[in-house]
Amino acid sequence: MVLRRSDNINFTDKPNAEKRKILAKMKTLVTGSAGFIGFHVTNALLDQGDEVVGFDNLNDYYDVGLKVARNAILQNKPGYNFCDLDLCDYEGLAKLFRTEKIDRICHLAAQPGVRYSLTNPLAYQKSNNEGFLNIIECARQFSVKQFVFASSSSVYGGNTKLPFSVDDRVDNPISLYAATKRSNELVAHVYSHLYGLNTIGLRFFTVYGPWGRPDMAYFRFTKAILNDQPIEVYNRGKMARNFTYIDDIVAGVKASLAYSAKYEIFNLGNDQTVELLSFISCLEKLLGKKAKLTMLPLQPGDPIETWADISSARKKLNYQPKTDIEAGLKKFVAWFQAESAKEKQYVQQ
Repeated sequence: MVLRRSDNINFTDKPNAEKRKILAKMKTLVTGSAGFIGFHVTNALLDQGDEVVGFDNLNDYYDVGLKVARNAILQNKPGYNFCDLDLCDYEGLAKLFRTEKIDRICHLAAQPGVRYSLTNPLAYQKSNNEGFLNIIECARQFSVKQFVFASSSSVYGGNTKLPFSVDDRVDNPISLYAATKRSNELVAHVYSHLYGLNTIGLRFFTVYGPWGRPDMAYFRFTKAILNDQPIEVYNRGKMARNFTYIDDIVAGVKASLAYSAKYEIFNLGNDQTVELLSFISCLEKLLGKKAKLTMLPLQPGDPIETWADISSARKKLNYQPKTDIEAGLKKFVAWFQAESAKEKQYVQQ
């Protein structure tokens, strides 16, 4: 069902600074457009004058109100058409592709979360396996030119060699979520080999920033610290993550949409890791409050450290992450506090 359609759109020609082989100004389908990364990618494409078909089922994995709020921002921009649809509805998908002439797909919709997959495995089979097959089959059936999709750093599983390289073996996943993402990469390779579909997989590394997911650690920690509640620190803080700010991820996604390759996998991360306790200390400084820490053992499915080798993305996509953890968290905290103030004002009215 198309909820909103924008007509009479005036596109202005803008030079493609990177002079990629695939030209911009195509109609792009962004799945998961009301999600965290999908919202920011869609917003960036619209801001550069592109036409975007947004696709999301607005499920209740986390606060639906946050997804609706993101989508409302997008719906106020010219060039955005939104479709409320589930990836597992193949007939609905096919109807959408017959209605909209889609040139390229940015597939970001998925069931996220390593820990949630431990207790809700069927959600991952449906969205991440069946849903992925449905969308890539539509790409084949309707002659889509470019298929860019979200993978995850989780595919590196129990690997101990650091930093993680796209040339490393990834056949030892330690969570069902990771297994579904690796499956997506393999299916994409098959479609590229058999049908000539240009497919590019992006292994995201711990993305954070404004309008983020409430289930992510940085979001939960910020809320807990401000409310004088304890935060759960796994492996007693002896962990490190390759935190990557959302604007850097968006730049990498946009470059991937304009990059010509039969099949390629890229790491999109930062070029440094941050220890978990240092991350918490940074949040404490920005919030002006000490965190109450509950030290716990390592959670099943969690890697101890992630670190991206981004040399291939640097070379082929001109991917250059620019935001360090202090600057990125400062922007997130400013957004979080502003949104909290709006919510408090609304409740008081």
